[in-house]
Amino acid sequence: MLIMNKAMFKYSKIFTLGFVSILFVMCNKSDQSKKGQESILKGSATILVDETLTPIIEDQVAIFESKYDAKIKIVSKSESELVVSLFKEKSGIAILTRNLTLNENKIFEQKKITPKITKFATDAIAFISNKSNNDTLIELKSIVEFMQGKQNSKIKGLVFDNPNSSTVRYMNEIAKINAFPKERVYSFKTNEEVIKFVAENNGMIGVVGLNWLTQPMPAMQEYVDNVNILSVKGGSNEKYYFPSQNNIAEGKYSLARDLYIINAQGYSGLGMGFASFVAGDIGQRIILKSGLLPVRVPGRRINIRNEISIEKK
Repeated sequence: MLIMNKAMFKYSKIFTLGFVSILFVMCNKSDQSKKGQESILKGSATILVDETLTPIIEDQVAIFESKYDAKIKIVSKSESELVVSLFKEKSGIAILTRNLTLNENKIFEQKKITPKITKFATDAIAFISNKSNNDTLIELKSIVEFMQGKQNSKIKGLVFDNPNSSTVRYMNEIAKINAFPKERVYSFKTNEEVIKFVAENNGMIGVVGLNWLTQPMPAMQEYVDNVNILSVKGGSNEKYYFPSQNNIAEGKYSLARDLYIINAQGYSGLGMGFASFVAGDIGQRIILKSGLLPVRVPGRRINIRNEISIEKK
């Protein structure tokens, strides 16, 4: 009986080992099949996008898909949710308003993946107020003090998007706080909701990604038309500066931030192709037109003719 149990245990162990091996081979074949169906310019992929950057990435994807045999699904999330989702995936592509941290890079090292990082633009955090407010100037110092819990009669309330967003993280770092004060600071879920709320409520200051204002979706245009984009005095600047392309490029606007494509696919897939497209001539022209600042300003094409032909009427 003991001999039989030993034999059964031995065969069971062999069977389990064989089963696991088969699963490994099947999973490997599945991955290889996916890689085979996808190249840098064809196939399908999902891109995780910081919600504050949704409009510009939607434009980039639309043009990319029109030129290549590719289908890209955009999933917009807050920054914290996006990073968690990126690490859960075996491989992935994400658009962030910052580079990866040291700890995040270590996580990828453990997964034996070296992410390819592509800086492709610079945008900004913008402050907005209701159109009925005639004062279109604001000091960054007053915003910071308000976030630190100090009273400010000029600000009725601050309105943010998702508490886990890149906007909130960015402003918290500037104010050097870990959490908002409990009074007169409001948060919704998206930039759209912030813009709508400020457009309908006088005295509130909204904090949003500039892309939602320079490139509003059709359904949002009427709300964007009902808010003022405020000029900001901050840092060592003694003047107020509007978040324009020129002011961002010259380093005059205090709340600029760089944008990155994080390609953690681990193979030559659509992530590589899309990143090259966005950082290339066409992608940079799309960014320039959107009101954000491209990494490199596309050159103008000028055709010079040696002769001028005059048509006779």
